[in-house]
Amino acid sequence: QVQLVESGGGLVQAGGSLRLSCAASGRTMNTNHIGWFRQAPGKEREFVAAITWIGGSTSYADSVKDRFTISRDMAKRTIYLQMSSLKPEDTGVYSCASRPGWAPDYTYWGQGTQVTVSS
Repeated sequence: QVQLVESGGGLVQAGGSLRLSCAASGRTMNTNHIGWFRQAPGKEREFVAAITWIGGSTSYADSVKDRFTISRDMAKRTIYLQMSSLKPEDTGVYSCASRPGWAPDYTYWGQGTQVTVSS
C-alpha cells in the first residue's frame, strides 16, 4: 500500500504562485510514477504533470507547460508542484497519484487539496 497526502492549496490572485506538496509513504518503491491531477467543478479530472522517482523524468499537460514545475525530494519522499502565473482556469481540487511503471492506470490517490485562483 502507498499513502499520499497533499498540502499547500489555498486562495491566490491571478498571476500569483503556489507550491503543492505530496508526501508519500508505504511501499513507494513499487510505484515509480507520481502524477498530479486536477478537477474543476462540473468537469472531468485532468492530468497536470508527472515525474518518476527513479530518473526524474517529467511530463506536463500543454495547458500548464512553462508555468508549472514538478520536482521530487527523494530523501523526504515528497513530490512538489510549483505553480506560477496562475489563471482562474487553474482552479480545482489537485490530487496526487502513483502507479507502477508497468501499469496504465494510477493506483493510489491522495485526498486532494483545493486551489482557487481569483480574477
